[in-house]
Amino acid sequence: MDLNGASAIVTGGGSGLGAATAEALAKAGAQVTVFDINQAAADAVAARIGGVAAVGDVAEEAALSAAVRQAASRAPLRIAVACAGIAPAARVAGRNGPHDLALFERVIRVNLVGTFNLLRLAAAAMTETQAQASGERGLVVCTASIAAYEGQIGQAAYAASKGGVVGLTLPAARELARFGVRVVTLAPGLFHTPLMDTLTPEARDSLGKLPLFPQRLGRPEEFAAMVLAIAANPVLNGETIRLDGALRLPPA
Repeated sequence: MDLNGASAIVTGGGSGLGAATAEALAKAGAQVTVFDINQAAADAVAARIGGVAAVGDVAEEAALSAAVRQAASRAPLRIAVACAGIAPAARVAGRNGPHDLALFERVIRVNLVGTFNLLRLAAAAMTETQAQASGERGLVVCTASIAAYEGQIGQAAYAASKGGVVGLTLPAARELARFGVRVVTLAPGLFHTPLMDTLTPEARDSLGKLPLFPQRLGRPEEFAAMVLAIAANPVLNGETIRLDGALRLPPA
């Protein structure tokens, strides 16, 4: 897919994997809309890459719909990347009683409903664009996690939300294939995102030893590079790709 001069939107684009992806897409020639719930973060990334900031809750229809329309008005919308997510930890039944139901619902809302919200809105916009010479109209890249397969203790909500993202990938790709719109999901392992910066250096070093090779935390720019690789290879479709250095998570 030729991204030069195309429009792109990245949710969760104000930090971490999303910010790195927004920057990589801009370097590839795309006009990027940076969508984030944090106004200052979205503005900062957009200013740095020459993009446009849009602010709102990824699972809220009006805000994201407006952002997608804005992106599509600048140039044909060719790529949408869902990076917004949260990962609060809580046990199903712990010392304080059962898992808070509102917390479980919030994780599902942000991670799964938010991802589907972008998928449906971006795909609808892509179906209305002129196909490229290859027959492609667009690509939606979703973000799951290896926790979808090996969720750890305290990750019931997070693992369920990411498992849902994995589950929607193939049926969405099958449905959208007739329009030339691809759907691919990335399932990253342990990456050095702002969440990792809340840990001690010792804790980060310990986590970095878990992947087999390379034995370190993944870098956001490596996630972004994979997004560009997916865009470049039209045969990648309907698949979830683990990006984890052969890491398999233990129970805890």
